[in-house]
Amino acid sequence: MGGGRQLRRVVTRLGELECQVVDGLADGATPELLVVLCHGFGAPATDLVSLAPELVGLEESLLERVRFVFPGAPLSLAQWGMPMGRAWFHLPESIMRGQMRDWDAYAQNVPDGLPAARRAVMSTVDALSAATKLPYGRIVLGGFSQGGMVTTDVALRLDERPAGLCILSGTLTSEHEWRQKAAARKELPVFQGHGRHDDVLPFRGAERLRDVLVESGLSVDFLPFDGPHTIVTEELERMAAFLKARLEGR
Repeated sequence: MGGGRQLRRVVTRLGELECQVVDGLADGATPELLVVLCHGFGAPATDLVSLAPELVGLEESLLERVRFVFPGAPLSLAQWGMPMGRAWFHLPESIMRGQMRDWDAYAQNVPDGLPAARRAVMSTVDALSAATKLPYGRIVLGGFSQGGMVTTDVALRLDERPAGLCILSGTLTSEHEWRQKAAARKELPVFQGHGRHDDVLPFRGAERLRDVLVESGLSVDFLPFDGPHTIVTEELERMAAFLKARLEGR
C-alpha cells in the first residue's frame, strides 16, 4: 500500500470526545478529506477502527490523502452489564429489556439524549476543522447503527453542507425535524447500506429514512444486502468508492 507506507493510529481528545485517529499521511502533511465514523450502541469506542485499513485496502488513493477519525461515545453501559459498551444516547428501558419495539413511534420522536450527543459530535467536527483548516465541505460524516443516527442528525444541522454522509444500518428518527433540516441539504451525497434481515433495526426503517432523504433532494446511493445487523464486504467496497468520489470533489 502506498509504497509501503503504514497507517498510523493515535488517541487524542477532539472537542468533547476521545478519538482514535488513523491515517497514512506523510509527516506534517494535511489531509485532503476527513472521515468521521461513529460506532454503534453497546460497542467499545474502538469498534470501527478496523474499517480504516479495510477501506484503504480497497481504494489505495485514500491512504496518503484521507484522515479517519473514530470518536468514542460519551456514555457508559456498565449498568447494563456491558463494561466496555458505549452509547451516544440511552435507549428506553423497554427496548433494553427486549420488550415491544415500536419503531414507527420511535421514528417520530427526538430520542432523549440525542441533542447532547449531537453537540458532542459537532464539537469534535469543529475541533478537526480548526486543527486542519479544512471546511465542513471536506468532512464526511458517518456511522453504524446509533452512530449513523447521530451523524445523520449532525450532517443535517451543520452551518454548511458536509462532503458526504455514510449511514450503515441506521434508521429514521426525529422525522419532522429531519425533514425540515434536509430541505436545506439538497444534493448532499449519501451512502446508505442496510441488511434485509436486520432484527435490531428493521429494514423498513432504513427504507423510510432513505425516502425522507430522497424526497428532500439528497442524493442517496442505497445498498440493500442479504444479511443481519452488520457491515458486509460489498458495503465497504461501495463506501470506499463513495469516499474516493468525495476526495475528488465529485
